[in-house]
Amino acid sequence: MLKFITKELLQQFKDYLKYEEREQSTINKYLHDVQAFADWLQEKEVSKENLTAYKEYLIKKKYNPKTVNGILSAINKFLAFAGWADLKVKYLRIQRQLFRNSNRELTQAEYLKLISKAQELGKERLSLLMQTICATGIRVSELKYITMEAVKKSRAEISLKGKIRTILLTGKLCKKLLKYAKGQKITSGEIFLTRSGRGLGRKQIWAEMKALCRQTGVAAGKVFPHNLRHLFARTFYKVCKDVAKLADVLGHSSIETTRIYLISTGVEHLQTLNKLNLLC
Repeated sequence: MLKFITKELLQQFKDYLKYEEREQSTINKYLHDVQAFADWLQEKEVSKENLTAYKEYLIKKKYNPKTVNGILSAINKFLAFAGWADLKVKYLRIQRQLFRNSNRELTQAEYLKLISKAQELGKERLSLLMQTICATGIRVSELKYITMEAVKKSRAEISLKGKIRTILLTGKLCKKLLKYAKGQKITSGEIFLTRSGRGLGRKQIWAEMKALCRQTGVAAGKVFPHNLRHLFARTFYKVCKDVAKLADVLGHSSIETTRIYLISTGVEHLQTLNKLNLLC
C-alpha cells in the first residue's frame, strides 16, 4: 500500500489531535512540522528511506538537536495516527545538559525590573499577569483558569492534557487580582482579558513583554512567558528542596522534566568547580 501525505489525511490528523484535547499551540506545531516534511517530499511516498533522508537534511541545516527531535516527534505522532508506525524514525541521542546558558536565564532582579517598568508605564494588566505566572508557576496557556471564581476560593483548578491539578493563590496575589478586577468591572470569569472581552493570546502577551525590554535594557532573549515559569521553579526549589513536590505544582508527569528547570547556569557550575580546590 502506497503512503502519501494528503490534505485529507492532514485534516483527519488535525481532528484527531483536537479529539485528544491537545493545546492549540501543540496542534499548530504538529501540523506545521508534518506539512514541512510533506513539502520536502515533493509528492514522493513516505518511506523509511525518505524519513531517514529528511532527518539528515534537518541535521545538515544545523538545527538544534532538541529542535530536530521536536520535529521528529511530530512526524512520529502523525505516522502512528496514519497506521504507519513501522516507519517511525529514531531520535537524536542527546547527552543530558549539565548546565544552562546564563544568557537565557531571567534573574529575579531582572524580573523585578520588568515589573517596576510595567507599573511605571501604567501597564497594570501586564504587570499583574507576569506576577501571576511567576507567583504560581502556571503556563501562559493556563491563565484562562485565573478567574474571579478561583480568586474568591484562593485556588484554581487547572485541567490540561487529561489531568487536573490545583494551584493555590496566596492572599497577597488574590488581593491584587481582586483590586484589578474591580477596576476593570470584572465580576465573573477570566480576569486577563482584551478590551473586547476575549482571553489574551500568547502572541499578544509575548509582544507586550518584549516591548518592556527596550525600556529596561533586559536582554530580549530572556523575556518570554515560559521563563517566568522557570524562575518560579528555581525559586520554589531553593525554598523547599523537594523536586517531587515541584513536579506536582508544575503539572509535570515526569520528575526528569522538572530537573531540566533546575539545571544551574554555566556561571554557577564554574563556581562549583572552583570550590573543589583540585589545582595547586
